[in-house]
Amino acid sequence: MTAYTGRIATRPRSRRTVGSRIAASLLYPLGLPTLLLVLWGLVATRTTSRFFPDPLTIAEAFRDTWVGPAFVEDVLPSLARLGLGVAASIVLGIAAGTVIGLTRWLRDLLEPLLEFLRAIPPPVLIPVVMLLLGITDTMKVVVIVSGAVWPILLNTIEGVRGTDSVMKETAESFQVSWWERLWFLVLPAASPRIMAGVRQALSVALILMVISEMFASSSGLGYRIAYFQRNYLIAEMWSGIVLLGLVGVFLAVAFGLVERRVLRWYHGIREVNRA
Repeated sequence: MTAYTGRIATRPRSRRTVGSRIAASLLYPLGLPTLLLVLWGLVATRTTSRFFPDPLTIAEAFRDTWVGPAFVEDVLPSLARLGLGVAASIVLGIAAGTVIGLTRWLRDLLEPLLEFLRAIPPPVLIPVVMLLLGITDTMKVVVIVSGAVWPILLNTIEGVRGTDSVMKETAESFQVSWWERLWFLVLPAASPRIMAGVRQALSVALILMVISEMFASSSGLGYRIAYFQRNYLIAEMWSGIVLLGLVGVFLAVAFGLVERRVLRWYHGIREVNRA
């Protein structure tokens, strides 16, 4: 009877522990944004500036602006161009970075050129790309790729270069084929650096998506925000900025899920080392 009572007594504590963990997991990501919204609302009620609307006004403008045809005509095409640009950057960055990282003479040959091209701000290339490709969706995708590819490329090169030499020599001594070494040794070893580059590339791609749509464009999220700003539609402009932030949050959450899936072995090793 005593043992049975002891087991019953432990259940409420375990439930409280689980409940506190759930509350903490919700408090941390939602607490600060909620506090900022409250402070924003308090400041907005005390100011007469029309350039600083309160959160409720922005929420109404968000509903009236983006829930409807504008989502299909502007937001979805922007997200499509963003997805194409990121996908092309990942393919080009990993492919070129792997070849350059594995070939020392090619790395030494291209290093000055890569540093030169990386130092050029991608927005500067927009007029040149417009002259070459015209004002098309291809131009906007190329602008995204011109900036987003560099974090992936450089991190891939460093990740491939950093592959453990003992493991490479062991694979060679066992006569493991080149493709098997690439697929089962080099790329897995470089994957933490590659994923770090992809995380940086997402932020760069989102910025360039907006900038590319502000140049001689007639649709897209960036175009709409610039249109609202030029016509002094302040609440609508802020609603577009909020939408951009929500897109960034969605990309971060989606990337986190993919990263945990791809690097589950890496995070497992880190957990073991911490223990």
